[in-house]
Amino acid sequence: MSEARRDAHPLTGRLFGSPVEPETGWPGDPATTDTPVAHSAADVTLLAASPRTLDDLNACITVCRACPRLVEWRESVATTGRRASFADQPYWGRPVASFGDPAAEVLIVGLAPAANGANRTGRMFTGDRSGDWLFAGLFRAGYASQPTAFAAGDGLELAGVRITAPVRCAPPGNKPTTLEKSTCAPWLDRELELTEPRLRSILALGLIGWDAVIRAARRRGWGVPSPKPKFTHGAEAALTTPDGRSIRLVGSYHVSQQNTFTGKLTEAMFDEVLSRL
Repeated sequence: MSEARRDAHPLTGRLFGSPVEPETGWPGDPATTDTPVAHSAADVTLLAASPRTLDDLNACITVCRACPRLVEWRESVATTGRRASFADQPYWGRPVASFGDPAAEVLIVGLAPAANGANRTGRMFTGDRSGDWLFAGLFRAGYASQPTAFAAGDGLELAGVRITAPVRCAPPGNKPTTLEKSTCAPWLDRELELTEPRLRSILALGLIGWDAVIRAARRRGWGVPSPKPKFTHGAEAALTTPDGRSIRLVGSYHVSQQNTFTGKLTEAMFDEVLSRL
């Protein structure tokens, strides 16, 4: 596939190359051509400490190039590895920003973008079956303006909730390495710092999300129960911020197809954990 190829965005019709360059008009792209780029774990640590707003943090996240394996994978999917049903669409092919209410009191922590989902659409849980399931649940709970998520710019808005992830790039086989998770961790740490004053609860989707939250909480100096709380669907733990506030951590099976198609996670089960947030 030629680097000069440009495809039409499925909603706006605007032409984009893949991966999408910053400041070219992609709906919701927070970055500009002047956004600083992280090329190493040390860069991530430095850049994650500097943003004063969630928008600035998102901008830095979406141009990160610190993990060579993830950069190569996300961009190869965006160019030569597209799913046949999306072959005529442009692919975001960059790290994916957090999505939702900047004043959210609830944080949802997943795993990583899907190769042909958020890696294509540029928005968390958008454009795949897992996202369809998640946003339908958030709509039923009153957090989402609509039950579907088709593409960035589709009008979906979240109220009171924000979706993030411990890994921001689509990993091969949906399995980031320990080093990749460690390199990406400062982004989540800074997001917890910026959202902490308003935060009342965190929903962890799956074991990786659960563990990532607990590790980030410890790095932030939050109190975490000992022994470490075990993950299971419906698990709950109280995390304590340095100023003494309690943040409720709730666990849910991930909304992946392997859980929702098999009945391991049902709508009723998911609605119940959402009701506790």
